[in-house]
Amino acid sequence: MNHQTAPALSQSVIDAASEWAIMHGVAFRQADNSARHCPFSIAPITMARATFQHLRQVTPLITKLISNLSEDHDFLQTSLAGVAKADPFFARLLSLHQQVHGQAQQHRQPARKPLLLMRTDFMDDRQHGAKVIEFNGIAAGMAPFGQRASELHAFLHSQWSQAQQPWLEHPQATPAPNQGLTQLAYGIAQAARQIKAAFPVDPSQPNPTFLMVVQADEDNVYDQHLLEIELQQQGLRTVRRTFEQLSTQLTSGDDQRLLLAGVGAIDVVYLRAGYQYVDYCSPQLNEAICCHTLSQTRQFIEQHHVAVNATFSQQLATSKTMQMLLTMMPAAEYARWGLTQAQAQQVKSVLAEMKPVTPDSIHWFQTEANKQQWVLKNQGEGGGHCIFGDDISHKLAQLAPAEYGAWALMQRLYPHEREQPTLAVRDGKPTQIDDLVSEIGLFSAYFDGEPVTELDGYAGYLIRSKPASENEGGIHSGQGILDSLTLSN
Repeated sequence: MNHQTAPALSQSVIDAASEWAIMHGVAFRQADNSARHCPFSIAPITMARATFQHLRQVTPLITKLISNLSEDHDFLQTSLAGVAKADPFFARLLSLHQQVHGQAQQHRQPARKPLLLMRTDFMDDRQHGAKVIEFNGIAAGMAPFGQRASELHAFLHSQWSQAQQPWLEHPQATPAPNQGLTQLAYGIAQAARQIKAAFPVDPSQPNPTFLMVVQADEDNVYDQHLLEIELQQQGLRTVRRTFEQLSTQLTSGDDQRLLLAGVGAIDVVYLRAGYQYVDYCSPQLNEAICCHTLSQTRQFIEQHHVAVNATFSQQLATSKTMQMLLTMMPAAEYARWGLTQAQAQQVKSVLAEMKPVTPDSIHWFQTEANKQQWVLKNQGEGGGHCIFGDDISHKLAQLAPAEYGAWALMQRLYPHEREQPTLAVRDGKPTQIDDLVSEIGLFSAYFDGEPVTELDGYAGYLIRSKPASENEGGIHSGQGILDSLTLSN
């Protein structure tokens, strides 16, 4: 990061923006229960309108593809078996998936209804154009923060346009509308009402009920609470539980109704936990098989007539390995999951090259590849799972052949650096950054195979920016800052 002297943007403007952020829930909870605002940029990035519109059109197609693929249970089992041998957590997921959808289940539809809430992350590469970094199908959060970042920049523009002006990349560009929070909540509410309507009217429970499965003592709670508040405004009751709490609180009602002790019937289960082993770990249970009880709780949920995000199927279908398989297969094969040739080509246009880790690809990488053009990824979700440049050679040399299936090589993306320096505000203090690059995540929502937003499945965006010199761009775990988007012609 460039720690140059920040130019004279008055501290009163910085303070007003920081306080606006905390007042509107754009914050992380601290250990002492106070709040710290998320780091943010003082002015939005600019993208060519045609580029954004292409992503806006292709993202629901990706969601349709993943939605249909995730219900193709035989394909998931056969195509991901290799990863399961290399990654213990993946093996557990695939085993749980098999328990829910195995041969004994083939004669009947699974009880749960899939609610696919996805964030597809892109970078606009200088040479190759906008490409997918990854699919996020479980705990795909921060739509509320995405919408709030757009609102924060609008607030600054309306109150201090002269102060913001020097930091604008293209002053004539227009803000890209962002309804990430409201549209995601709309999609969830649609699913909840459909589930509730399938059961007899219960006067004691007039409103659909939404259950968020959370991690204990996590700090990223305000983003979650913003979604809950929006759902409450759309007529839903919301409750929060950890897997550990649910392990003793869930029961079955009539007609595969999912019941929660002290609450009643549940219509939607939304997992903000479950993408790592630790989410299922309960030391006091002292289990022979790690994480058995809490992962069985998730399986129990899927055996009921309830809308679920993410299902085991969705988590497997949005894995790095599935992204690699979709990248490598001919577009014509997407017809199996309901895409026309034209739609398949659109999806293909945003997929960056990927290669499996094999003896041949390792030899190629060590002898021929431009090491700066690749990134090595494992199956992990969140930050900290990518290896770059010369470090890839060291890692590949360390891997045992049994571990190869858990890793993939992916074309490294080099996004445009912002033409104008910007100010990053972190902990109420501004820092000038001269080489900011951005990642754009587009949200989408499908329920039971159909789009459920007012925008035909699309549901808004999240912009995270970081210095080009930093590899870890997470808002939460890296050097990332919240940002928003303007469009130029």
